[in-house]
Amino acid sequence: MREKRKLDHLKLALQSNTQSNSSSFDELHFVHRSLPEKNVQESTLSTKIGGQQLNSPLIINAMTGGAFSTEKVNHDLAVIASETGIALAVGSQKAALRNKELIRTYQIVREVNSKGPIFANLSADSHVEDAMNAIDMIQADMLQLHLNIPQELVMPEGDRNFNGIIDKIHRIKEAVSVPVIVKEVGFGMCQETYKVLNDIGIEIIDVGGKGGTNFVWIENERREAKDFDFIKNWGQSAALSLIESSAYQDKIDFISSGGIRNPLDMVKSFALGAKGVGLASPILALLKEHGIEKTIDQIHNWHDQLKSILTMLGISCIEDVIGTPLIIGGTTKEWCECRDIDYKVYAKRGLSE
Repeated sequence: MREKRKLDHLKLALQSNTQSNSSSFDELHFVHRSLPEKNVQESTLSTKIGGQQLNSPLIINAMTGGAFSTEKVNHDLAVIASETGIALAVGSQKAALRNKELIRTYQIVREVNSKGPIFANLSADSHVEDAMNAIDMIQADMLQLHLNIPQELVMPEGDRNFNGIIDKIHRIKEAVSVPVIVKEVGFGMCQETYKVLNDIGIEIIDVGGKGGTNFVWIENERREAKDFDFIKNWGQSAALSLIESSAYQDKIDFISSGGIRNPLDMVKSFALGAKGVGLASPILALLKEHGIEKTIDQIHNWHDQLKSILTMLGISCIEDVIGTPLIIGGTTKEWCECRDIDYKVYAKRGLSE
């Protein structure tokens, strides 16, 4: 049953593609600088997350695992990550912890990409021993603990009891030897969640906003009655989730994911405080439609485009994007007003220089 569900997820993820022509990122605007005094060739895309230096801010986020037929997909994703120098997160490893025959479908990523950054992945509602085994299984550099409560509630066979998850996250964080990333799965995060995670010592968060792979839609498609369609737009976007994180950015490294459409969305994420950007369905769709080589070419192209945008902003590195002025309008501005977040501070950055 679990293997069939994972295959359903993979198929429906390609069908869902909820990314439309509009996004919260469209309500954010950089201020153009006519005299940047920068050379695009001097731009660097390296970033530091959880104390680890990464050559690129891009991350292939968790998608596949838990079925024998996904081994080929994981193999191809590992090739792409290795050739482009970006990080790769595997899908939830719970299936392999239950069925040892599935371990191979995950270990292939480390065999193919022996030196690149690879993230293990489990539900946040997991035990310490499982977390350690998941890390060991693929010699992971970091561990993602995913939060997906709306998905579980819509999933016909999903969990219904979420008591004790905070304590489990804390226990895992204290026990494992690699950095822990707490990752939302398509519903975004807020200040209240960041406070809880900061209080238990979490130092890396992937906001996982709505707008990318829609797991409520996916699970609703698997329901016979399809009776949860009315909450398919639940949650906050990545942009709103990052704005909500402003009070915690000196304590936590944030990763933006969920509905990232292009390099401009990526750079806007950096301007809102993200140190990395996660992509899932866009990579999977590229791989399925165009193959490994074309996907590698596209990622290299994204890297070049990121450097071009940095140059237009008059900066040379990811870290400096957060100092560039950003105008916030539309419903994103209204959200800030309702939540007492000073959106004007983003527009005034750099004016005194």
